[in-house]
Amino acid sequence: MHTFAYHRPANTRQAAALLAKKETKALAGGQTLLPALKLRLTSVDNVVDLGGIKGLDAIQAKGRNLVVGAMARHAQVATSPVVKKALPALAALAEQIGDPHVRNAGTLGGSIANNDPSADYPAACLGLGATIVTNKRKIPADRFFKGLFETALGRGEIILQVVFPLPKCAAYMKFPNPASRFALVGVFVADFGKEVRVAVTGAGEDGVFRAKDMEAALKKKFTAASLDGIKVPTRGIMSDIHADAAYRAHLVGVMAKRAVAAAGG
Repeated sequence: MHTFAYHRPANTRQAAALLAKKETKALAGGQTLLPALKLRLTSVDNVVDLGGIKGLDAIQAKGRNLVVGAMARHAQVATSPVVKKALPALAALAEQIGDPHVRNAGTLGGSIANNDPSADYPAACLGLGATIVTNKRKIPADRFFKGLFETALGRGEIILQVVFPLPKCAAYMKFPNPASRFALVGVFVADFGKEVRVAVTGAGEDGVFRAKDMEAALKKKFTAASLDGIKVPTRGIMSDIHADAAYRAHLVGVMAKRAVAAAGG
């Protein structure tokens, strides 16, 4: 591990000032940054630990929204009575992330800021049309995820919370890698009545994406049978040692049907 300076600010203003410097990284749950530093896959001059900022892990229901703090641990989201009542699909998603160690260390904000193409939370954010609230602005999920490990976040910008609109029904289904528990393919489906959203993680070469053909079919009738005959093209679908593009494209359809069925469609 390369030498770096460690900072633990007490508030977001101090954290933002530190993160405005070059070669500086934020530390949330540390599930990506710490292994990368240990293996010398990356190096930084400064690490800014967000764990000392009070209130960033708060979870609360506000009207027709669920507001989850960026530093909320996966285990918190999975077990929160507020989440289970307002948005059970999100609690179920969090419960499927990694293993107990990962769930008790990793955070919502860290996950979406890293934007791993096989992570679970990006599918929930995009599938629910969430708003990512930072210390500078509010960013719709449709404009937040920019590609593999890329987001709309700028230097000195910190995720404070994620605002999830509450749908009529929703569900997330994934086919996990048996070793990492990352999604080979994961599909989040949400029915808002006037709109249906379908977000896919683990499959896209550019990361999480919306399945517009499926959305159109489900808007007409929210049932698994509505997805019959919809074939996901392999163009833009990832191939690796775990699964080729054709297999992943097939899994998108399978997981989408299971998600709709689980949501009650």
